[in-house]
Amino acid sequence: MAAPTTAPALALRGLSKSYGTRRALDGLDLTVPAGVVYGFLGPNGAGKTTTMRILTGLVRSDGGSIEMLGQKFERRQRRILFEVGALIETPSFYPYLSARANLRALAASGPRVAPTRIDELLDLVGLGERAREPVSRFSLGMKQRLGIAAALLNDPRLLLLDEPANGLDPAGIVAMRELLRHLASTGKTVFVCSHLLGEMTQMADLVGIIAAGRLVREGSIDDLLSEMGSLRIRVAGSESERASAVLATFGHVRSETADRPNDAWLELQVAPERSAEVNRALGEAGIFAAELRVGTGLEDLFLTLTQGAASADGTFQPIGTSGQGPGSA
Repeated sequence: MAAPTTAPALALRGLSKSYGTRRALDGLDLTVPAGVVYGFLGPNGAGKTTTMRILTGLVRSDGGSIEMLGQKFERRQRRILFEVGALIETPSFYPYLSARANLRALAASGPRVAPTRIDELLDLVGLGERAREPVSRFSLGMKQRLGIAAALLNDPRLLLLDEPANGLDPAGIVAMRELLRHLASTGKTVFVCSHLLGEMTQMADLVGIIAAGRLVREGSIDDLLSEMGSLRIRVAGSESERASAVLATFGHVRSETADRPNDAWLELQVAPERSAEVNRALGEAGIFAAELRVGTGLEDLFLTLTQGAASADGTFQPIGTSGQGPGSA
């Protein structure tokens, strides 16, 4: 991970936003050091897209403060956005123009861009050989890559990316990961919203997980997985109740149906290094585990932290449902 500077690239404090009676953000706090890839995660309706829109000046917050690249970001002080590149939702281009011509049109609307930079960026995102083709022939994944090139036109210090791997095939996702890691290695800060949790495990230096418009966890993936580690233990179904009682002395126990009809799985939220201690306690009680699995992936951590979270307006927002209206993501 690149060494962060003293001032964070992005700091949100108490950010709030409501749409009518629905509260999309409810006192959101985030701290993003400079020179890292920061994964911004949360279920549908958690407030991710609302946050991205506020950070790009598309939506005004109701309260709270934003510090961006060491400066206060307010309505009258938006020049800082010249140092920010953004890809929010699906990028739009002139379909009848080529990739190169689209970037030239965008470059003409802002600060001066060196003539050679457009071709450099097209090569960087893997579109150099398709530079003269009209965008109407591009796949969704190719348009996403062109959107990244557009976001990089002004050589920004901060990148805000909403689902940048949308529409990419597996090879394209790997290429996107390598690109974003490369950008962070050059000192840029990449703030990326994504639902590809496995990809975030390989890409992000830090992650922030939000639910119902509030931050529920923030830190490095290694630290979060260590903190929220789990053991999954398969025991005979007849021993499930006794095993649960033994395991309850270590922490919260959750039971689930096993793939074998006479067995049961018990999941215990405990640090993985305590697995031997847990197994010994079961043995001393005369209960012998048929199988023990150690560790928690980012997906398990995500579900643990967000499943069943109530939305900020008090209604239940289960995992996997789509929000409605503005700021639903």
